[in-house]
Amino acid sequence: MATPYVLTPPGSSSTARRPSDVVVRTTEGLVAGERCREYTVFRGVPYARPPLGALRFASPRSPVCWDGVRDATRFVPPFLQPGVPESREDALYANVWTPDIRGSRPVLVYIHGGGWQIGGGELPTYDGARPALRGDLVVVTFNYRLGPFGFGLHEDLADPDTGSFANWGLQDQAELLRWVRRNAAAFGGDPDNITLSGTSAGGASAWQLALLPQVRSLIRRIIPISPCHVWVPAVALTAEDSRTVYAAIARRLGTDVRGLRDVPAGALLDAWQTVFSGSPSTRLVDSGREYRGPVCDGRWMGGFDHRLPALGLPTMVVYTRTEGAFFTVPGLSALPAPPAPTNEAELRAAVAAVLDRRLVGVSERLVGDCLAAYREAAAADGLPLDPVSLWTEIWGDGLFRYPIVRLAEKHASAEKHASAEKHASAEKHASAEKHASAEKHASAEMHVGDGRHAGDGEPATAPDEQVAEGTRAQYVMEFAHPTRPPAFGTPHEATSRFLFGTFGIPENAWAYGDGPLERRISDIFIDLVAAFARDDVPSAVGVPDWPVFHPDRPTTLILGAETGDGAEATKTAEPAESSEATEATESSEATEATGSTEATEATEAPRAPRRDAEVVRLARLATTPHPRQLRFWDDVGWVPRP
Repeated sequence: MATPYVLTPPGSSSTARRPSDVVVRTTEGLVAGERCREYTVFRGVPYARPPLGALRFASPRSPVCWDGVRDATRFVPPFLQPGVPESREDALYANVWTPDIRGSRPVLVYIHGGGWQIGGGELPTYDGARPALRGDLVVVTFNYRLGPFGFGLHEDLADPDTGSFANWGLQDQAELLRWVRRNAAAFGGDPDNITLSGTSAGGASAWQLALLPQVRSLIRRIIPISPCHVWVPAVALTAEDSRTVYAAIARRLGTDVRGLRDVPAGALLDAWQTVFSGSPSTRLVDSGREYRGPVCDGRWMGGFDHRLPALGLPTMVVYTRTEGAFFTVPGLSALPAPPAPTNEAELRAAVAAVLDRRLVGVSERLVGDCLAAYREAAAADGLPLDPVSLWTEIWGDGLFRYPIVRLAEKHASAEKHASAEKHASAEKHASAEKHASAEKHASAEMHVGDGRHAGDGEPATAPDEQVAEGTRAQYVMEFAHPTRPPAFGTPHEATSRFLFGTFGIPENAWAYGDGPLERRISDIFIDLVAAFARDDVPSAVGVPDWPVFHPDRPTTLILGAETGDGAEATKTAEPAESSEATEATESSEATEATGSTEATEATEAPRAPRRDAEVVRLARLATTPHPRQLRFWDDVGWVPRP
């Protein structure tokens, strides 16, 4: 059994610490982090007890308090997962980056992705130093339970204290938010201003947590990035299928479902992986075909996103231009990419395999209809028609872009309806007040003129404009900065490299670049997130005024160099020290490109003129790009349309 990750034994002398260590008091005890020039990082701080023994499949418990100073200068390995030998069950720890432990700045909590089965908050890509410094934020990453330990359901695994019997990883995420609320001030954060973000499975988790009454009060807003919205049979198990799988694994391991708390963790993970190996059409159960995310249990997952009400808090939704490239380009994902199709027969087989991971009983006709629709859309939009490009677009749209865009449209529709009701109510109230006032004045035979107090009569703004100033505004971004050959497009998870400013580390630079243009894109992204985390309105120097999302207007912010590829963009971009001149030109061109008066130039001092060859547009407004592709999914009822 693993032991808790305590590097400095309780009661140890403070002389064992380095002079650069910074000590803060959490609700459980003192922790010593590492001061790194302009920021301090605390690594491996426990936010829950290790989920070992009887606590496997239990709701998370608060950490046991300790005496002395606990070392928090080294990361803890990720939660147990395939392919990572150092991963383990004892992994419920958080990492905190802060510019200063004094003060009260916004807190950004980030949930890592990985299909609810792999990943960890300690990965180099998620180094929180850059957003903490540039955005003046407290940044928190963490690990949570994965795979069979984190996302499933069975009543025989019920926690005797809480009654919960499902979605232990989602419960961990909620526990982390409670821990952050209790301890944010110790790290220089504002406990009343927490923004929840995440990518892929993490983005979906942020969305799901925001819908929970028991979590809603802990967060102010969310930034779901490329969320993999949960639905069956593609992205989650049905409750019945989950029961079937746990029972089958228990039999295979020579025990009953309750006994799964006592079997070796590695054996349980291997048995789970075996059940979900091979083609989805040959497995024990029909659901959980692509991923095994949260299961509807009525408590931690009340329903699928497309069937639940729109979120009632400020939201900044982000997706990438070419989500599917993450899965079709070798080396971008931790998982191996399937063989790329090179001819029509291979393309049809590749598309059939993609559809089979989302739907039971894929027909040849459906495959043909899908390819015909995407070929027609590509021809109309001037997009590539080669097999790999078509395969990539179908993969990314079906799993990510389609549900993201349609749910954003649902949110916008709900906001418009709410604003219209508010507008009608205000008019009715004002009319009643005016009528009562007129009667009073007539009775007193007094003439007071036709002046009115603020709030009387018609509101100063139209309903759609009121949404922008409400508490539930939604902004939508397409992240479109291209990768470098041999990669192509803007893949799923590209956003993480730029939000955290880690595009240039060795494992990322080959695909994402490491030049002045990449640094500028990263700075803009961080600035937008930091502004949103402060006052619910994303803004950045050189970015056009970003309106609240409206499906039929140029309100989607496109962030990324509009050039042939990353290498070309780097050649044409200004050096970093001249970025202000680039920003002014970018904003001006955005206005010309969209024809929208909302895309205005930033108010800045005059700048030297620039040659056309130097112009690189980094941010512009547009209506939803490539809408023709999305209509195929509408027509076939593929992902349940919101």
